[in-house]
Amino acid sequence: MILRISVVLLLLLQLNAGAQENLTVAAIPAALTENANAVIRLDQTDITISSRKSMKVKKTRIVTILNDNGLGYIDASEYYDKSTDINSIEAVIYNAFGQQVKKIKKKDFKERAVSEGSIITDSKLISLDYTPVQYPFTIVYTSETETSNTAFIPRWSPVEGPYASVEKAAFTITCNPELGFRYKEYNFESINAEKQEAANSYSVTVKNLPAPKPEDYSPSQDKLRPHVLFGLKKFHLEGVDGEADTWGSLGSWIYNSLLNGTDELTPETQAKIKALVGNETDPLKKAKIVYEYMQGRTRYISIQLGIGGWKPMAAKDVDRLGYGDCKALSNYTRALLKAVGVDSYYTVVYGDRSKRDMREDFVSMQGNHVILGIPDKGKMVWLECTSQSMPFGFQGDFTDDRMVLLVKPDKSELVRTAVYYSKGNTQVSKGSYAITEAGAISGGLVITSKGTQYDTRFVLESKSKEELDEIYKSGFSTINNLKLKKTNLKNNKDNQEFIEDIAIEAENYCSKTGNRMMFAVNAFNQYSHVPQRYRDRKNPFEIARGFYDTDEITINLPQGFTMEAKPENITITDKFGEYTAEYVVVSPTQMLFRRSLLINQGSYDSKEYENYRLFREKIARNDNAKVVLVKNTQ
Repeated sequence: MILRISVVLLLLLQLNAGAQENLTVAAIPAALTENANAVIRLDQTDITISSRKSMKVKKTRIVTILNDNGLGYIDASEYYDKSTDINSIEAVIYNAFGQQVKKIKKKDFKERAVSEGSIITDSKLISLDYTPVQYPFTIVYTSETETSNTAFIPRWSPVEGPYASVEKAAFTITCNPELGFRYKEYNFESINAEKQEAANSYSVTVKNLPAPKPEDYSPSQDKLRPHVLFGLKKFHLEGVDGEADTWGSLGSWIYNSLLNGTDELTPETQAKIKALVGNETDPLKKAKIVYEYMQGRTRYISIQLGIGGWKPMAAKDVDRLGYGDCKALSNYTRALLKAVGVDSYYTVVYGDRSKRDMREDFVSMQGNHVILGIPDKGKMVWLECTSQSMPFGFQGDFTDDRMVLLVKPDKSELVRTAVYYSKGNTQVSKGSYAITEAGAISGGLVITSKGTQYDTRFVLESKSKEELDEIYKSGFSTINNLKLKKTNLKNNKDNQEFIEDIAIEAENYCSKTGNRMMFAVNAFNQYSHVPQRYRDRKNPFEIARGFYDTDEITINLPQGFTMEAKPENITITDKFGEYTAEYVVVSPTQMLFRRSLLINQGSYDSKEYENYRLFREKIARNDNAKVVLVKNTQ
């Protein structure tokens, strides 16, 4: 009997020792620690969809955090609400030797409401509250959640981000065959995946992915990371059943199930907006009046309560309360336009500074934002209804140039939003400055910005004097000791242009050596940043948005000096753009500097990156070209 117990204890000790050894840092392959702040030892997700109203998600996640920069990869948290339950959640912490340090049960997790500031939601977040006492350490996290919502199935990607390697990532999903299960893989050519595929199930495993290093000018992660999208033909969303097989049918479901009946306005509001429009007959002019009326009486608040997270608040409620989220404000504007006889379409989009398309080749609930589209002579005019300051018909870089779902009563479709081409994104600078005998600079210029350059500048009108002072000192970083003497700003919304009338002065702009004085001709608009060099560039690169700058600056030189040297005129032409600089000596004390810079939007192979870097290096060098003045001795 004693012998039998001893054997059992020995086996248990061996099993425990093996488990601990697997969690030791020493067990991690050396290749996975290179460039890594964290190592994903195991990321296992198992999803079971038994009906259109039942989806269970089980997670097992083992992560070794090598240093404090890797803490963001713990990812031990879950959201829950009236439609989603957390059945179990637990975390166990191990030290570098695989020895258990702490066990954290559900009651010890930190819980907080997600509602904050301008966000109203009934969701709550439960997350691990752990402060490490030493590095490295390993966390084993497990959870199980269950939801009645099946419209959004978690996507899968084995690559989580920069400086995180992956030892093993696995995903399985099984689905009720009646629901029309579908999936689509993207960017799988970059990994070696083991897969099992069937009509109603899918599983994939990937092993030993080294930690990627970020590279400047890389395309969006959707274009690079391997990932899989999942969807159902028959789904459920917050108490509403849905069915969609094409983008057209999905748009029809959104219109009939989420929008229908939400565009009613009181007779008083209809009368008011019709009176405001008056006798105007041009649809776009009427729309502009309506849009500016909406902007003047509403504010943005994100509302994510139940189906309200996807169904817009009734237009009459927005009218009464004066606030709403992107869905509600777009729908309210749609209702106002309908009252004055102008057609408009509720439009679902991925709102992000990085362009992100709705996937044409995979129908599913996608998008995170709503805008409004107005048809006009074969094209669309787009309205961002969450902004109180955006000009009518201007999109900016949050929703430009991407595929979106135009929701119509019938024949909903994917279309592309406005594209801001390089030569339309202009900054025109005209001005002058004077150099004093002591080497100081004083002068002024007028900057007119349009296109996406307007988008980055018109926000300046809302800044305080102190904020503007900081912004301009940063913008004119080549001028030390800068003092702003004048900042007159004008936002011309009708022309979608922003005008800055600026006057500056600074001591010691010039470098002085003996009787010589030297200064950079381009004082106001140097394109000085040179992209980082990579010995072995991995990613393709992308110039997401191009632009076109022109500068014309008159330079007044001090009396008693002779120009000893000046830069030569230059033109640099490449597939990436064109740079020109011209230096015209008008008189012994005056020079005219003309400059233009065109950067083309485009996507390029990784092998082209070094050529682009050299192109930028030439521009930076010439933008810092200097004039040398020598003081007359007689």
